[in-house]
Amino acid sequence: MTENNKKGGQSSVGLRRFIAYVVLILVTFLCLVWFYVLFVNTTRSNNQLKTGFAAFPSVYLVKNMTNLFRGPIPVVRGMINSMVIAFSSAALCVYFSAMTAYAIHGYDFKGKKAIFTFILAIMMIPTQVTALGFIRLMTSMHLADSYVPLIVPKIAAPVTFFFMKQYMDSNLPGSLLEAARIDGAGEIRIFNTIVLPLMKPAIAVQAIFTFVESWNNYFTPNLIIRSKMKKTLPILLAELRAKF
Repeated sequence: MTENNKKGGQSSVGLRRFIAYVVLILVTFLCLVWFYVLFVNTTRSNNQLKTGFAAFPSVYLVKNMTNLFRGPIPVVRGMINSMVIAFSSAALCVYFSAMTAYAIHGYDFKGKKAIFTFILAIMMIPTQVTALGFIRLMTSMHLADSYVPLIVPKIAAPVTFFFMKQYMDSNLPGSLLEAARIDGAGEIRIFNTIVLPLMKPAIAVQAIFTFVESWNNYFTPNLIIRSKMKKTLPILLAELRAKF
């Protein structure tokens, strides 16, 4: 009976492993097939793209690349601009959001719950509602057509703050902070040497989300940026799409 149970258990484990491999292979294929479609579309002409899906590459790859990088629209410059904005926004967002979450998590003071509620309430305000006032403010401060309005406001990110706060509540015990303070560590040192290393998973997740959001952002840069050489990649792609 023991040997039969072992054989039955091994066959059950083998079946589950086989199913897991099949599912993972299928998911991997579904993820990679879109990269193949992207490559195929880069080899097709504009008229061919309008006909729909094609399974095999065409012959317009070199011509498309030449038109892209040597055309009237500075796509490479737009990629660099988007990279600078996205990296700077991600770094400022995760650092100061983690610092704000640490202040709410690690201290007990009057108005703590009210401040936390106020920050969460800001999450309910759409960007479009404050766009006009934001543009007027940046214009009056002579910051229009610069990257400052696209990077510095990322310091105040309620969604990132909320994620960091929830992560700290479940992974950062108050006893650890008290022990560091008893040992004589200052608050900045505690935050940089204890809190941030423990927050690496949350920081990595929010850095990716913030980077992608800043990279894909079209609305705010289109309102702020006017110079052609300062425009981000989404704006330039929209102009490129309009030309063709």
